[in-house]
Amino acid sequence: MPQPPYADIMTLPLLVDCDTGIDDAIALSYLAAHPGARITGIVSTGGNVQVEAVHRNNLVLAELLDLDAPIARGAARPLVQEPMYADDTHGPGGLGHAELPEPSRAGDPRSGAQLWVDLARSHPGELVGLVLGPHTNLALALEIEPELPQLLRRLHIMGGAINHRGNTGPTSEWNVAVDPEAAQRVFAAFSTAPQRPVLGSLEATEAVRFTQHELDLFITLAERTGHPVAQILVDALRFYFEFHEADGFGWTAHVHDPLIAAHAVTGEFAGTRPLAVDVELAGTLTRGQTVGDELGRWAREPNVELLTGVRPELFIEHLLGTLETDLR
Repeated sequence: MPQPPYADIMTLPLLVDCDTGIDDAIALSYLAAHPGARITGIVSTGGNVQVEAVHRNNLVLAELLDLDAPIARGAARPLVQEPMYADDTHGPGGLGHAELPEPSRAGDPRSGAQLWVDLARSHPGELVGLVLGPHTNLALALEIEPELPQLLRRLHIMGGAINHRGNTGPTSEWNVAVDPEAAQRVFAAFSTAPQRPVLGSLEATEAVRFTQHELDLFITLAERTGHPVAQILVDALRFYFEFHEADGFGWTAHVHDPLIAAHAVTGEFAGTRPLAVDVELAGTLTRGQTVGDELGRWAREPNVELLTGVRPELFIEHLLGTLETDLR
């Protein structure tokens, strides 16, 4: 069995930047449940739904999961282009059919970008960043603190599609397509990081596909534990299945973000390979595409470790086992 990637730290400090979102909610629940993870901050990024709805989702989930971490509202729009949202995929509020209570806690007054900078400065060489949504706030944080790639221990990203069809445009993946300029700036800046960022693109994350069997396991989890977050996840997943069926995939759901979270914490369920990656900004048909230089034509050093060789069955077993242990 491989060693965890951060075996020298008993509890891994994590900053999670997400556009919550159904699969983001599962990832946050997993990280809250895992004994080796400690969420030290959450940045709410507009993407799946507007940033106000994302921020509300994060505040409510954090309260129900007993997370004591600052939650900062991020930028309201991408760096350059107009916002776009995926409420057809995640529902108007971002969590499908789930009905959330009103949050009783307030968000952190800092901007999402400032929270990135402050937590990285307060945990130099220790903080691990997870980008599970668009890259807007991390790109803005780099404007405040250009040394951020050196301050973070490592960055883990859900985004892109390398040699794989897109899920937004024909060749573009959602998190990158929402703000291509931000993603391009992040990939460029982190090419100088001591450890290459880990990139979980669609060809990896779409290996994790829930069927009715997994949905039934979540239903059983909610019935057995009575935990409100478990029921939220069930109601959210039902909507997610309905969207995938309407989109031509059948009664199933691609669950992207939890795989990135689990690999960041455990180092398991997938391997990696080095690759030079950049983002297309000008293509009339391919804007937002992540391009991997498989043949070395750019003569650039690799700037990411691309997630490969996913073991979805083992991962799903681990995910549900971790949630069941904690959601009681």
